Amino acid sequence: MVLVATLVLAGCATNANKQLAETNPSRIARDNYLSYTQSDPLGKYLSNQEQAYSTPPKTTRALASTALSVLGIKYRYGGEAPNTGFDCSGLVIYAAEKSLGLKLPRRSAEIAREGTSVKRDELKRGDLVFFNTRGHRYSHVGIYLGDRKFVHAPRKGSVVRIEDMDIAYWKKRYNGARRLASNNATDILSAK
Repeated sequence: MVLVATLVLAGCATNANKQLAETNPSRIARDNYLSYTQSDPLGKYLSNQEQAYSTPPKTTRALASTALSVLGIKYRYGGEAPNTGFDCSGLVIYAAEKSLGLKLPRRSAEIAREGTSVKRDELKRGDLVFFNTRGHRYSHVGIYLGDRKFVHAPRKGSVVRIEDMDIAYWKKRYNGARRLASNNATDILSAK
């Protein structure tokens, strides 16, 4: 008797869930997707390949967002990760790899050869901005945020922070800017 009652109640619960699924469009879409991908792994793979070709490339705006996510992390010479700290180029390398999938050279002067040159009055969020802070060009790098602000890891004893490029110190030391591109397009082409 208990077994019969359990089966009846289980059947009622199944019917209630089925009715809920039939009335909830997001659940219907989810169930359709799961049945499609679980029953047809090749179809799932091919669908993902089609999406890879139609997905727009990541923009350098994501670079700035990634850098902003680590505001307050301590400066550390040679640092390239949030758990160890960052120096200026380490912050840029970390943000570029996490947001754009790019592997950049270690030193800011080498990074200054990447991407394309950008005029100061054409800066966009995510562009790399370079400064002469040690008596030679491109000795410091940051990521432009817009409104004449940039994020960077300035020096020992400091943290990743936002600065104003119009402050006399930075204005005097500005060396130029570069715009990186995501390597998604490269990855897609090389996958063909």
